[in-house]
Amino acid sequence: MDDSLFPRPRAEIAPGAVHVPDWLTPAAQARTLAACREWARPPAGLRTVRMPSGGEMSVRTVCLGWHWFPYGYARTVVDGDGAPVKPFPPWLGELARAAVADAYGTEAHGTEAGGTGAGGTGSAAPPPYDIALVNFYGPDAKMGMHQDRDEESDAPVVSLSLGDTCVFRFGTASGRGRPWTDVELRSGDLFVFGGPARRAFHGVPRTLPGTAPPELGLSGRLNLTLRVSGL
Repeated sequence: MDDSLFPRPRAEIAPGAVHVPDWLTPAAQARTLAACREWARPPAGLRTVRMPSGGEMSVRTVCLGWHWFPYGYARTVVDGDGAPVKPFPPWLGELARAAVADAYGTEAHGTEAGGTGAGGTGSAAPPPYDIALVNFYGPDAKMGMHQDRDEESDAPVVSLSLGDTCVFRFGTASGRGRPWTDVELRSGDLFVFGGPARRAFHGVPRTLPGTAPPELGLSGRLNLTLRVSGL
């Protein structure tokens, strides 16, 4: 039986971690993919990240707003061509705030640093989203268990998936090992983690090649991770 015939319900994977299936419409996926292809062009384009240990990540990455490198941020591609990082477009910030509001069922202005959303408490205006990491996964690419901890802000992380389905492994803040929950993320899915889940270890042990929607025209998986730097 084809489970695509049945809607997939949203789910709280852990306190502060919410999976919203099919959040991006097919048209929104196509527009976002077109933008990713432009961002991937040099200068400051798609690159392979080398870790301090000398190993290379199997995903390839392009950054917007702030350039991420292990383990920090810069305004130029310090571990690549040295070009200024591409700007973070305002529409991505609006998308991130809408995603957090939808995931937590709160007003968009009260979910990152203010209000009663999982991103924090109080009434201060939320900080703007200003970082995007766009990761491309080929058929054999994976991401080891890690924390998103190079930011000065505890605002929720917004993750959007395009293309091939992946297994997204979401653990706890206490370490890389069990317990964890494996979640299937398909093209168009949204995953938000903030509050008590903000520093949880997470990774992608595998993708499922050939599962992207044919009409999207993407071979592989793209993941957009939107963050607030606090810098």
